[in-house]
Amino acid sequence: MKMKIDLAIIGGSGLYKMEGGKFIQELQISTPFGKTSSPIMVSELEGKNVAFLARHGIGHFINPTEVNYRANIYALKSLGISKVVSVSACGSLREDFKPGEIVIPDQLFDFTKKREYSFFGEGLVTHIGVADPFCPTLRQQLIDAVKLVGANPHENGSLITIEGPRFSTRSESNVFRQWGMSIIGMTASPEAFLAREAEMCYATMAHVTDYDVWHTSEEPVTVEMVIRTLKANTEVAQQSIIELIKMIGNSEPCSCENALADALITDRSVIPMETREKLHILIDKYL
Repeated sequence: MKMKIDLAIIGGSGLYKMEGGKFIQELQISTPFGKTSSPIMVSELEGKNVAFLARHGIGHFINPTEVNYRANIYALKSLGISKVVSVSACGSLREDFKPGEIVIPDQLFDFTKKREYSFFGEGLVTHIGVADPFCPTLRQQLIDAVKLVGANPHENGSLITIEGPRFSTRSESNVFRQWGMSIIGMTASPEAFLAREAEMCYATMAHVTDYDVWHTSEEPVTVEMVIRTLKANTEVAQQSIIELIKMIGNSEPCSCENALADALITDRSVIPMETREKLHILIDKYL
């Protein structure tokens, strides 16, 4: 019988494994899009199964552009997972979003340039709706979970994803501020959009590590600065996930699980068989 996995955690910079719980299994998943960033580790927490995937690989050897986002999301989908939380580092573009604080963003601006953005193509055209790119239900549960461990998260914010791997120039950082962006990172796009195409609920717990480079009275962001702050926040992230897993299963289904219902525009009779087979776990229920 296929193991039921209640939640997936994608760990970014500074979070490379889940502490606590009972380790169950290491999974190597083959996908039509290649290898995942790392093996998927499944553990039992609070009586439920949680999958963990290290986005940058074990040892952090995959840069943001090189992450195989499609393989990662497809693999999690193939395990029957419907809820995904990303834990990642970010820079602040606002004075009131201070290093060490947590943001649960509600909006996403994609400023990347070199990534594979969709599962679809090759004879199947799909226009997915992402007006609200993060699942509202999972976002609220994540906010509640972070509060339960004593943190006070920012409950909204616009996250801009840049290509990386370099940090921003001061000019770029100031432009992003003028655009109304709240925080800046390198990995939410296309991850969030692929999760929506896979009809999975997706939310981000973003840990503010620095003021990017716009803040003239603060030191410009460095790797050392990022890692130091993330290490301090690891306990909050781990405990928040434990609180979140207690809530999973207690909420009503949301629209994420039917995101493709009105998105597939191609006449079913002309979809190539190779594409049907490649994407069967995403589209079978509509064909």
